[in-house]
Amino acid sequence: MRRQNPQLSLNCFGIDHDHAKELALIGRILDDNPRIKELIEQDLFQGLSNPETGAPGMTGDQVFRALLIKQMNGYSYDELSFHLADSVSYRTLCGYGAFEKTPSRSTLAENIKGVRQETLAEIHRVILKYAEKQGIEKGRKIRIDSTVVETNIHPPSDSAQLFDGVRVLTRLLSELKDMGHPIIFTDHTKRAKRRMLTVKGASNPKDRRRAYRDLLKVTSLCVGYAQRAIGLILERAEMTDSVWEMIGELTHYIDLVNRVIDQTERRVFRGEKVPADEKVVSLFEYHTDIIVKDRRDTLYGHKVYLTGGASGLILDCVIERGNPADSSRTIPMLSRQQELYGRLPRQAALDGGFASKDNLEGAKALGVEDVCFGKKRGLEISEMVKSTWVYKRLRNFRAGVEGMISFLKRAFGMDRCTWRGLASFGSYVMASVVTANLLTIARHLLL
Repeated sequence: MRRQNPQLSLNCFGIDHDHAKELALIGRILDDNPRIKELIEQDLFQGLSNPETGAPGMTGDQVFRALLIKQMNGYSYDELSFHLADSVSYRTLCGYGAFEKTPSRSTLAENIKGVRQETLAEIHRVILKYAEKQGIEKGRKIRIDSTVVETNIHPPSDSAQLFDGVRVLTRLLSELKDMGHPIIFTDHTKRAKRRMLTVKGASNPKDRRRAYRDLLKVTSLCVGYAQRAIGLILERAEMTDSVWEMIGELTHYIDLVNRVIDQTERRVFRGEKVPADEKVVSLFEYHTDIIVKDRRDTLYGHKVYLTGGASGLILDCVIERGNPADSSRTIPMLSRQQELYGRLPRQAALDGGFASKDNLEGAKALGVEDVCFGKKRGLEISEMVKSTWVYKRLRNFRAGVEGMISFLKRAFGMDRCTWRGLASFGSYVMASVVTANLLTIARHLLL
């Protein structure tokens, strides 16, 4: 026993831990597939006039590996920056030496958010081809299901969105005034907030309607201020890029706030039921869809269709707009396997929501030998598969996709997208799928 360690060693060795071994294998997989870093570099070089000038930045390989660490642990960019500097295993994976400076939070955010959904989808195909070469996944037996990935919004209400509209328009007008534009407006933010809280806390319908009426009046005033400000700037100001950007942002929010005003008037004062596809549920994540699941839960995000293989790999991922019926996606999801593997699977297991007579006939016409739906929906087992034994095996096999979805949501953050915007939503979902697949392949290779 010693009371203290007199001097720290300068040696930096790897650690003997299962996760460190998984990370080392992931690094080896990426080294064996140089196409991945080339794809990332194409995204990072877009918009750069001369990539050879300026301070040394992150390589495409380092950006992708940092993205994997982020999704694998659910780190914020600040946490990612710390752990990348602190962890021997993460430094080794990303190619940073013991005394080499690691990227800051802002550098990591700028580079990682520059990776597009289409690029990650192409990387996903590269990884699947590698898994096929290694004999891990052949794509001959698949299971398909859907889930909802939520966007990062608070529970939507018309009163909260009206207040958000007042707050955002007032902020933008204040910024324009600070830039020197002679804009006249009144800040109604506190008044709007009081009315919003009254709406939420009112027990009397008359009090709620009275508060809504005043909140609508205040919101309409702010829209008027913003519209007059745009006209004034277009008449008098010199149109620089920053001014055009501000006008574009104001116009964007004016349109959204007007839609919220309209849906509030229809719902609260006319008693109409506004269709889901006409509703705005967030001014900031305006692309959010309203998904009613199993006639019970209402979720706000996007529907995602996943195809899983026998190895536990996610073979395909499709993000849909709106709330399409599962039965309408059966044949398209099966057909996509032709693009991925050059052939259709021999067996396919799907949830009962995908079942229909037409879908069964369509799948058989494509060349799928055994098609198992979780619920028969009036179909005979002999129509779907060769025997009752095969049906039971495929039905049990299909249940495994639930665990794969749970794995994506618990371990890779796919329950809620924390990135802003529709393009970033797609990148976030694909990043979770790619990270999960790489970890799954590494675990297969360790066996």
